[in-house]
Amino acid sequence: MSKRELYEKRTEELLLPLIAQHQFELVDVEYVKEGGSWYLRAYIDKPGGITVDDCEVISRALSDLLDEHDFIEEAYILEVSSPGLGRPLRKDKDFARSLGEEVEVKTFRAIGRQKDFTGILKGYDKEKVVIETEDQGTMEFARADIALIRLAFDF
Repeated sequence: MSKRELYEKRTEELLLPLIAQHQFELVDVEYVKEGGSWYLRAYIDKPGGITVDDCEVISRALSDLLDEHDFIEEAYILEVSSPGLGRPLRKDKDFARSLGEEVEVKTFRAIGRQKDFTGILKGYDKEKVVIETEDQGTMEFARADIALIRLAFDF
């Protein structure tokens, strides 16, 4: 297990009781380097959406726990936020929650001279994702061929 994966796993373990206490959902935890700085990000959600106050409550409690356990060697910036409208689907629970919803699929390689597809998420498993498009019917994508899949949103 890499250092990044270990930090994410241990942070998730600290977060889960806090999330349960407030009846939120933990969407994801990531530890990434951007612009020379390390970021530890926790994405939380709840029915009706997350507020700034919700993020503050979790951020303060998590910050105290991270200080107490002190397992991250580098200096980092802690961020707790909503996953946002166009959040990627990564985990099985993301796919399960999004069944029947419109999604955008971006592939690494072109399929029929196209890399971007939009359709209704009809199914998924560890190997593939199935969507139904208006013009091409049912399409199946190998998960290894998907660069990004996220909920579609219209303005």
